[in-house]
Amino acid sequence: MTTLVEQVKDAVKDAMRSKAKERLAALRLITAEFKRVEVDERVEVDDARALAILDKMSKQRRDSIAQYMDAGREELAAVEQFEIDVISEFLPAALSEEELNQLIADAIAQSGAASMQDMGNVMGVLRPQVQGRADMALVSRLVKAQLG
Repeated sequence: MTTLVEQVKDAVKDAMRSKAKERLAALRLITAEFKRVEVDERVEVDDARALAILDKMSKQRRDSIAQYMDAGREELAAVEQFEIDVISEFLPAALSEEELNQLIADAIAQSGAASMQDMGNVMGVLRPQVQGRADMALVSRLVKAQLG
């Protein structure tokens, strides 16, 4: 089974062969971020770290889209949306809200959480399970709702 980093590198090669300039640019952003993390932190990017990086990149672009739309810059928002689409090809399938609620209930039971003070413990159990598969802001809201 190939790693996420290898899948991105293969996609870069395919985009170069097919002369898909916009797709190639978005893929190069991903590889540049992987390389930046490897150099800055002196680590090899594994699948878990790659998922965290892709999740962060996707969140940054969603924030940018909101700002561009507020400023009336639809063309820039479209570029960011295209990048999100490319990034999401490498993320696992998103969890439904029902699946999230079940995972949260399991995490609460596993951590023995009883109040909002235990939210950090619940999030610690949940994060590896939902990384790249759900928006962490939504996860946080759902955890608060179940603990609150």
